[in-house]
Amino acid sequence: MKITVYLFATYREIAGTGRLTLDLAPGDTVASLASSVTALVPGLPPADRLVVAVNNEYRDHDFILSDGDEAALIPPVSGG
Repeated sequence: MKITVYLFATYREIAGTGRLTLDLAPGDTVASLASSVTALVPGLPPADRLVVAVNNEYRDHDFILSDGDEAALIPPVSGG
């Protein structure tokens, strides 16, 4: 199944792109997606520390993905 992954802010800078397309197996989870992205993009935080939104909603790493989903990797936000 095809999943589009959007990268923002520092993650985009590290990856050198704002979008990736992954081919994942049916039944794969957000954890699988995070592991795949960290394998493709050295320099990102460990997969288990990534915050991921799927179709505009934050999801736990055990959330099961569907073909055509859009995921976003959300870097930590700081400020005051």
